[in-house]
Amino acid sequence: MPASEPVRFGRKRALPSCPNPLFLQWLTDLRDEAKEKGLKIQYTYQKAINSLNKYPLPLKNAKEAKILQNFGDGICKILDDKLQRHYRQNGPNASIHSLPKGAPPPGRTYNNNNSSNSLAPSRKRNDAGDAGKDRGGDGGTKKKKKREYVPQQRSGGYAVLLTLYRQQQIPGSKGYMFKMELQSEAQPLCDKSFSVPDLGSKYTAWSSVSTLIQKNLLIKTHNPARYSLTDEGLALAERLESVEKERRNVPVEGRRGAAGPEEEEEEEEDAVVDLTASDEESSSSSLAVRSDQSLSERASGETPSSGDAGRLPLPGKTQVTMTTSRKPNRDCLLPGTYDVILCVDFIETTGGSHYRKQELVKELQRNGVGFDVRKLNVGDFLWVAREKVAPIPGQLRAPAGRELVLDYIIERKRMDDLCGSIIDGRFREQKFRLKRCGLRRPIYLVEGSSSSAAHLSLPEATLQQAIVNTQVVDGFFVKRVQDVRESAAYLTVMTRYLSKLYQNRTLVCRSRELEGDVPSDEEERGNPSCSLISFAEFNHGAVKNKCQTVREVFARQLMQISGLSGDKAAAILEQYGTPHSLLAAYEKCGSESEKEKLLSCIRYGKLKRFVLILL
Repeated sequence: MPASEPVRFGRKRALPSCPNPLFLQWLTDLRDEAKEKGLKIQYTYQKAINSLNKYPLPLKNAKEAKILQNFGDGICKILDDKLQRHYRQNGPNASIHSLPKGAPPPGRTYNNNNSSNSLAPSRKRNDAGDAGKDRGGDGGTKKKKKREYVPQQRSGGYAVLLTLYRQQQIPGSKGYMFKMELQSEAQPLCDKSFSVPDLGSKYTAWSSVSTLIQKNLLIKTHNPARYSLTDEGLALAERLESVEKERRNVPVEGRRGAAGPEEEEEEEEDAVVDLTASDEESSSSSLAVRSDQSLSERASGETPSSGDAGRLPLPGKTQVTMTTSRKPNRDCLLPGTYDVILCVDFIETTGGSHYRKQELVKELQRNGVGFDVRKLNVGDFLWVAREKVAPIPGQLRAPAGRELVLDYIIERKRMDDLCGSIIDGRFREQKFRLKRCGLRRPIYLVEGSSSSAAHLSLPEATLQQAIVNTQVVDGFFVKRVQDVRESAAYLTVMTRYLSKLYQNRTLVCRSRELEGDVPSDEEERGNPSCSLISFAEFNHGAVKNKCQTVREVFARQLMQISGLSGDKAAAILEQYGTPHSLLAAYEKCGSESEKEKLLSCIRYGKLKRFVLILL
C-alpha cells in the first residue's frame, strides 16, 4: 500500500468580510436603538443582519436587498432613506461598499457600558444578567412585580364592585344581584352606559364584568345569572369604598390648592373640552375631576413616591366635559329623536312560497313603509322606536342607535299554517309565548277566506272555533284578511297609526324583570311618557330553547293535559310552583275524592273562574 500523505496542520481560513458594510452598520444601529427601547423589532433587524452577512455580492441600493430573506418593504425603505442622506452628505459618487474613515467596524456598538457588544441579540441571557449570575445573583435584574388589577374610577368594573359591596352591607341582603338590578344600581357610579355602547364602539360598561370574572373578583352563578363578590373582590371593593369616602370628604378648594403651579399648568394643558356643546350648555358645564391613577395606587396598597408626598390622591388630570343633551337622557328617547320602524321576521321573506313572500316585501315597499328584516324569536311582525343617530365623518356607516320595542306584536297565520300548528301543538305554545314576551298588545293576523280551509286536514268549523277561542278566551285581538295584499295594507296602516300615537311621547327603557311595576293602559293614556323594553333584551328573553327554570318546565308539562290552558297552568303555578310541591299536597289528602277536588278551588283568568279539572 502506498504511504499515506502527511496530515497538514494550519490556520483556519478567515471568512471574507461583508461586501455591504454600510448597510450592515445601519442595520446594527437600528437594532441597537430598538434594543435600548425594548422593542421586539430588534429581532427582525437581527434576522436581516444574519441574511446580509451570508450574502456574498455587493448591493447597489436597498431595492436589490428585497431578494434576501427577512428584508421587507419597511426595512428597504429605511435603508433607501439613509442611502439618499449618505449621498447628500458625501456626494453622489460616494462609495457604499466601504465605511468612512474613522467609523467603527460594522457589527459592534460603542457605548460606555459595553464596547464589544456582538451582533447576537438572540441570546436569551444578556451580559448584565450573566455578570449578575457570576457574582451570585446580587447584580442581576430584579423580576418585575406584577401589578394588582384595580379598575379605573367611574368605569364599569369600578361601579359593579362598589354596587355589590354596598348591597352586601345592607342588613338582611341576599348577597347577590341580578343583571338588570345590578345595571340600574351601578349606572349612577359609571360614566358610560351599561346597555348602550358609545358612538363608534360595540362595547358597553357591562363588558368589564368578564374581566372581573377572569380576575376572580366576581362570580356568576345560576340561571338567570346571579352576580356576587369573591373574597378577593370583597377586599378590593372595601378599599375602593374607603378611597371613595375620602374623596367625598376632601373639599374642592383643598384639592386644587394641593397641586403646585407647574401641576396646574399641566392640568390646563391636558384639559379636554367638548366643543360640540352649545353656549348655553357650556355655561352650565361641570368640572369632572378624574383621579384614576391615584385611586388605583391607593386601592392597590401602593404608596406614592417622595416627590408626590405633598399631592393629595384626588387631583390627577382635570377633564372638562360639557353636558350635552344626550347625557341626562341616556335611558330614554325624547320626542322627535326616534323613528318608528316595522320589523319583519326573516322567515316571512325566505323559504316556502318565494313568490308570495316576496310579494309582501314589494307591497310594503310600494306603500312607502320603512321596515327592517331580522330574526324575531317570537312573533312575525313588531315595531321598534329607533334612535336617530347622525353619521360620523370618516365612517362608512352610521353607528347603531338604541331600539325600544313598542307594545304591539303580530303573529301571522294562514289557514293551512293554522291547521298544521293546531295538529302539532305549536298553536297553544305560540300563544303562551306571546303572552309571556313582555308586550301587552298581541295581535293574530289570520290570512285567508273560508274557501281556503275547504281541503285541509281539519274541518273548517274546528279552525273557526280556534280563531274565536283565541280572541274570546285568550284575549288576543284577531284581524281577518283575505290575502297578502291586505296583510301589507294592514301593516302599513298600523305603522302610520303607531307613528302618530308615539310622536309626542317620551320613551323610557325598562327591564323585563320589572314588568309588575309597569302602569296599566288606563294610566298611560294621559301620560306623555311610556316605558318600553329594549329590542336586545326582548329578543333574548324570547328564545325558544333557552335554559328554563323548574317552574317553566312544569308549566309546559301542565299545558300538555287536554283542557288545561295557559291561564289555568299559571293559576296552578301560583299555588304549587314545582311538581314536588304538588305531589306533596296530594300525599297530604286523606281520600281519593279529596285529591280529585284539590285543584278545583283554584281560580284563574280575569273572570276568576274555577279550575274545574280532575287529575
